[in-house]
Amino acid sequence: MIFDKEGTTTIVFQEKASLNTFLENLIKAYPKLEHDHLILNLFSLNAFSANDVLEFLDISRKHKNNGKSFVLVTDRVSYDEVPSEISLVPTIQEAKDFIEMEEIERDLGL
Repeated sequence: MIFDKEGTTTIVFQEKASLNTFLENLIKAYPKLEHDHLILNLFSLNAFSANDVLEFLDISRKHKNNGKSFVLVTDRVSYDEVPSEISLVPTIQEAKDFIEMEEIERDLGL
């Protein structure tokens, strides 16, 4: 698993991994990541569907309840196909922009 930390945001990526392997490694590494905003780059997952996104729901809720952003990045699934609780965007840049917007909302108490 590869971690690219930029300020208070960490981009998580894993080459050639299955969804289960990615999730297992994310859960193991989570104690080191829980204080950062997280961007999960899922482009390396060959088979990825809207149902697979639901596998991230629990960790996403936990992370967001701690006041941090949790954003999935893939172009294989549209944000219209997933629950509104899941933050999903098609590019890394959009994930960074999304986190910036969420930080502004938190600062304003929205």
